[in-house]
Amino acid sequence: MKLAPEFQFFPSRTLGWYMARNFLVKTLAVLAALVFVLQTLDLLGESGDILAYPGNGQHQLWHYVALRVPQLIAFLLPFSVLLGTLITLVTLNQNSEVIAMKAGGVSAHQILAPLVLASLGIAGLSFVFNERLVTRATATLDAWQDVDYGPIAKGHANPANVWVRDGDDIVHANQVTGKGAGVQLIGVTVYDRDGGELRRIFQAPSATVQPGGGWIAPKTTMFDVVSGNELAMARYRFGKHITSDQFTLADVSADERSLTDLATAINQLESAGRPTGPLETGWWHKLSGPLSSMLMPLLAGVAAFGLARSGQLFLRAVIGMALGFAYFVADNFAVAMGNLGAYPPFLAAWAPFLLFLLIGETVLIRTEE
Repeated sequence: MKLAPEFQFFPSRTLGWYMARNFLVKTLAVLAALVFVLQTLDLLGESGDILAYPGNGQHQLWHYVALRVPQLIAFLLPFSVLLGTLITLVTLNQNSEVIAMKAGGVSAHQILAPLVLASLGIAGLSFVFNERLVTRATATLDAWQDVDYGPIAKGHANPANVWVRDGDDIVHANQVTGKGAGVQLIGVTVYDRDGGELRRIFQAPSATVQPGGGWIAPKTTMFDVVSGNELAMARYRFGKHITSDQFTLADVSADERSLTDLATAINQLESAGRPTGPLETGWWHKLSGPLSSMLMPLLAGVAAFGLARSGQLFLRAVIGMALGFAYFVADNFAVAMGNLGAYPPFLAAWAPFLLFLLIGETVLIRTEE
């Protein structure tokens, strides 16, 4: 049984495809323009640091661009969907196409439905793009920046430049390899302090965890700060209260890990009794973040309606843009509160999305339906 037009969620197939195609073309055009402009400005700011490392040249500049562009695409995609929606709807309104559709019995929700469906597809592609490409590009770029744009070690995926405190003492490892009982520290420096004053510095090429607790570093060099003497030691035991997970999980970033890898890291941190609130917020935001693209047509939908000759079209476009940018502000604020522990992780990631979904639907119903 065929539903009456007023009970159908989508307009005709021809009309739906026409609107979705215009929306996608304009969104991609806006995205390309924004990425080009911001990438150019970003490269101008970073090129000095990249070229400052001896031997770097044009190849390294293009390598930086290849790593930075995925981050910019992920960041700018929701903004592009918002602006693409506004441009599409304002154009349709100015050409009186919206009036023609409403005169033909098409409701406001049916006008926006093709855009919402297309943006849902964009959200799905965005999620896959973030999981497969953006996380890897972010991890590689962070590792490259940690060495001041110099050569990256082969095991750059392992934790690097890790600092751990053991009472007054401070332990630094250039790199950490392995997991569990097989963890090995590469390039170890132990700062032996007494009452906040540095007494001795121990340096060793490597260190391994011991079954009974603590770490053993062979071929250690000890420098006595007070006397200025240096002594070679066959081995040095340190960090009796330092566990291996303090090194392997010392620098977990939600931006550098996929959804499954981040969930594994969160479980490991929970087992070690360490706080996971910020990472849980990041995990939930990996799901809610891409869905923000689906929200943009609803928030910008106010620009589609009202008579263009009434002089309120520009005001409606400004209202739609303001609603969209207000969502981004609320989303960033909620995530920040989640990272600080002020909001529960689930609430921090999903509350702005649900709130503005209700706001957009309320504005649409009150003004057009």
